[in-house]
Amino acid sequence: MLDTAQTAPTIRGLYIGGQWTPTARTFEDLNPSDNTVYARIPDASAADMRRAIDTAQAAFRDWADRPFHERAHLMLKIADVWERRAPDFCAAAMAEGGGWKGKGLFEAGYVAEVFRAASALCYQSIGDVLPSEHKKFMMATRFPLGVVGVISPWNMPGILTSRGFAAALAVGNTIVLKPSEDTPYAGGLYFGEILAEAGIPAGVFNVVTCSRDSVGAVGDELISNPRVKAISFTGSTAVGRHIAAKCGAYLKKCCVELGGKDSMIVLEDADLDAAARAANFGSFMHQGQVCMSTEKLLIHDKVYDAFMDKFLARARKLKTGHTNDPSNTIGPLVNTRQALRVKALIDDAVAKGARVDLGGRAWDNFVEPTVLSQVDASMSIWNDETFGPVVTVSRFRDEEEAIAMNNDTEYGLTAAVWSRNEARALDMAMRLETGIAHVNCQNINDEPHVPFGGVKASGVGRYGGRWSLDAFTELRWITLDRGGRHFPPQF
Repeated sequence: MLDTAQTAPTIRGLYIGGQWTPTARTFEDLNPSDNTVYARIPDASAADMRRAIDTAQAAFRDWADRPFHERAHLMLKIADVWERRAPDFCAAAMAEGGGWKGKGLFEAGYVAEVFRAASALCYQSIGDVLPSEHKKFMMATRFPLGVVGVISPWNMPGILTSRGFAAALAVGNTIVLKPSEDTPYAGGLYFGEILAEAGIPAGVFNVVTCSRDSVGAVGDELISNPRVKAISFTGSTAVGRHIAAKCGAYLKKCCVELGGKDSMIVLEDADLDAAARAANFGSFMHQGQVCMSTEKLLIHDKVYDAFMDKFLARARKLKTGHTNDPSNTIGPLVNTRQALRVKALIDDAVAKGARVDLGGRAWDNFVEPTVLSQVDASMSIWNDETFGPVVTVSRFRDEEEAIAMNNDTEYGLTAAVWSRNEARALDMAMRLETGIAHVNCQNINDEPHVPFGGVKASGVGRYGGRWSLDAFTELRWITLDRGGRHFPPQF
């Protein structure tokens, strides 16, 4: 059995150039279950970020020029070190991120595969040989960009941080990581420990943490610095729009995976027992703090009552409380600010006529699993990403209405369709405005090698497998002339 005791980590400073460097200031990193201090974290300045970028730039050429299999072997070594230290990450994800133990164990087990999948990229084709009307030997070849800036989120600090940089690192870029101020250890400094132990060369991977008060200056330095050639960001759509706009102003690449308002559609011929179980997981896993969380349940009118009986019976069994109690499946929201925001969305919906079928209570940083029905577009919760343990349930009469209800949002990350008729469900999935769709499963799905990302306000670009190459390499056209190119006689 894994030991996931919630003990405070040893914080030694920023990780820059293979060294741990203390800062003049620190900030409090809180355990959201009780708001006690989990750790004191280095509060970097823009100058610290600039130094990390310069260090990564200095390390780039050697790292990019290394034989591809050496980089692949180091990715595998990272995976091995991560796997051995999985209990340490799980403990941090529970104490610092407020995650249920089961979520921490899943995330700890997943991350090693992210690095193994990244190692495989080193052995894939990096270009094409093209035909030439002038008998040239022509190549379209991918090259690493240089320094890649990574801004990672707090909700899945292991998976979403590793996915943000593993492929970029494997193909020859160097990294400067700025984790969320809510999970600066699990999503940042912990990775510095892992990559240092794995033997990543000094300067190739760097971690700069900062407080909410400092994030404006530190983040702007990462985005605007001309030595940073691309930004990898996972987080809210509001922040993602700002980052993408700044990247556009500086003409640098960005890959942004943003929010979602994800629907699960249950048709009248669905397996209701399986759908109810999936909906319970999709709606409430990690307190709904997942970009793929099921936020809207769209249920065919003919099976609405039967489905709700099964779904609510399951949801009632979920206990809410401190993550140090293993019987609590629902932990806290990441901070008091987020808990108040989610409760305000519930209150707004109820004030405008929504019915509370389950839950609705909130205290400290906790919001219990909540199910709202009779919700309409006048309520903020119909349009806004909730990012909490709250799901709305609506009826529909036919497929066209369900598709319209799903597409009635600025977001477009994931969707799910339930039917015993796979051809029918697949046809519906093709018409949903999402980057991802699942038939007979819930919305929270991911694998390290798939093209993960959304459309509309849910992001730009794709993470995973060979699709990561689009974001983290540049494509160059190179020719070898063999004497076939003719020029006008005047020249």
